[in-house]
Amino acid sequence: MNYNDKDQYGIYKTSSLLENGNQGPGPSLMGAETLIGNDVYNHHEEKVGDIKEIMLDMNAGKVSYAVLSFGSFLGMGEKLFAVPWSALILDTENKRFKLDIDKDRLDNAPGFDKDNWPDMADTAWRELIHSYYDRTN
Repeated sequence: MNYNDKDQYGIYKTSSLLENGNQGPGPSLMGAETLIGNDVYNHHEEKVGDIKEIMLDMNAGKVSYAVLSFGSFLGMGEKLFAVPWSALILDTENKRFKLDIDKDRLDNAPGFDKDNWPDMADTAWRELIHSYYDRTN
């Protein structure tokens, strides 16, 4: 799935110029709801998951993580994992996200199941996740 498929409000419509001369806010500003369900691929063109949730840092006023689903078949065996937002790259050509990680590394990524979410505000957890994805912010 991609963000154009979920665009109920015409956010990404580019067929005609809007009143102010712009063609909409994307891709610099995007609607969070339109990103839920978007596919995530790695640089080997392998699908590595899809976005299940976007986690906002309410104190800092920014997106912190995308929660991805990986390795499920019909919802069974689904592994969730939080990826620092800065690790994702929007691929506007293919209308999906890219994550520079091999599938085998992702298999070993710190993850969780839907009934046992980690405390994402915990400093130790944050450092573990950011270190795993080689991110400082």
